[in-house]
Amino acid sequence: MSRSLHHAVRDTWKRPKDALPQDYRRDRMAQWRRDPVIHRIERPTRLDAARRLGYKAKQGVVMVRTRVRRGGLRKSKINMKRKPSKMGMRKITMAKSTQRIAEERVARKFPNLEVLNSYWVGEDGKNKFYECILLDPSHPSIQNDKQLGWVAENRHSGRAHRGKTSAGKRGRGLHNKGKGAEKLRPSLKAHQNRGK
Repeated sequence: MSRSLHHAVRDTWKRPKDALPQDYRRDRMAQWRRDPVIHRIERPTRLDAARRLGYKAKQGVVMVRTRVRRGGLRKSKINMKRKPSKMGMRKITMAKSTQRIAEERVARKFPNLEVLNSYWVGEDGKNKFYECILLDPSHPSIQNDKQLGWVAENRHSGRAHRGKTSAGKRGRGLHNKGKGAEKLRPSLKAHQNRGK
């Protein structure tokens, strides 16, 4: 029964514009915009996605919703002489995804917690909204958990900043395998940033 329910929730979130009423989505976004940029929440909005990425409803697990600006890399206008096409303001895409930026900002806000993973929950004209799953490495219930206890080890500190989350690995190109991915492992820096 629970499996079918999770599948129904997942199908709803695959096409939220078709599955969820417009008034409901609009009102929810309006409320999210009024909340602080990094806002701690009681429970995940997308339970299926959160469970898939390691969420458990227990002490030591914290849920945070955040928003990041949408669009390309904003750059200030250059005042020196040059033609408009050479000013380098538009059509420049950042090497990091907005999801990685969201994870890093949340990690900076909660220095005693580690970002386990994150997932998309919505977007409007200006912002993208993500929910991050954070773990407390010093909490006994996390240290004694079979699935989550690894996060208490020292070598897992600063996961979000080192691109160790799912979004971070995608950004580093580690979802690619085989031909064309020779210079991605063990890291981009190990190959003088020639990969990706």
